[in-house]
Amino acid sequence: MSKTIYEVSVTNGKYVNKNGESKNRYQRIGSVIDTKNGPMLKLDSTPLIDGGWNGWAYLNPPKPKENDGFPQDEDADVPF
Repeated sequence: MSKTIYEVSVTNGKYVNKNGESKNRYQRIGSVIDTKNGPMLKLDSTPLIDGGWNGWAYLNPPKPKENDGFPQDEDADVPF
């Protein structure tokens, strides 16, 4: 089974937070996946950025998956 080792993201703009600070806005565009043949890059989208994308992307560790409110244990009681 393959495993995501990095999330690929780009800076696609800026925003101002509630404290008036300018922050970067990020968009996930794909993943780097560990396969039996080595790491592979899977791009899910091509960023459309004002002025054009410069080709640079960030590789970040994957965020933990949320369980959508369901129990993690398969033998646990279902709440309905």
